[in-house]
Amino acid sequence: MAEDNNQPAASNPQGAAGEQEKPQLKFSLQRIYVKDISFESPNAPAVFQQPFKPKVSLDLNTSSSQIGDDLYEVVVKVTAEVKHSETENTSFLAEIEQAGLFRIAGIEGQQLEHTLGAFCPNMLFPYARECIDNLVNRGGFPPLMLAPVNFEAIYAQKKKREAQQASETTQ
Repeated sequence: MAEDNNQPAASNPQGAAGEQEKPQLKFSLQRIYVKDISFESPNAPAVFQQPFKPKVSLDLNTSSSQIGDDLYEVVVKVTAEVKHSETENTSFLAEIEQAGLFRIAGIEGQQLEHTLGAFCPNMLFPYARECIDNLVNRGGFPPLMLAPVNFEAIYAQKKKREAQQASETTQ
């Protein structure tokens, strides 16, 4: 009978009575926004009168803070500085702080730290990449297509460094 397959399974009241109720896990992205943005081309227009031979340096940082009950702000800061590879003159400097508000409940300790340090930045970085690309393009330069970033690996490296520093301090 096909109709029986659509019926919900009966719960086991004896098993449920003995267990403590676990807090409900909640994760939602509330808002994505630009917190700070900057573009500078200190050597324009002279920079456009020579062949574009870029030397790119990229700096990437993340931070998070609790704003309210179960509400966290996560910020991904990207700084891209491009210099002429031969003259070392700065072609442009583009910076953005891409932020997001996340509602997170039922996650604590290491899991919360991992969520704020890796998972949330992974969600925000594509917006930062697009914004940097747009800024550079509006500045008259070829698009700067930033490669995807593995925030999981960055977070793991950070935890490893912290553990090494802690062990060196205790010795």
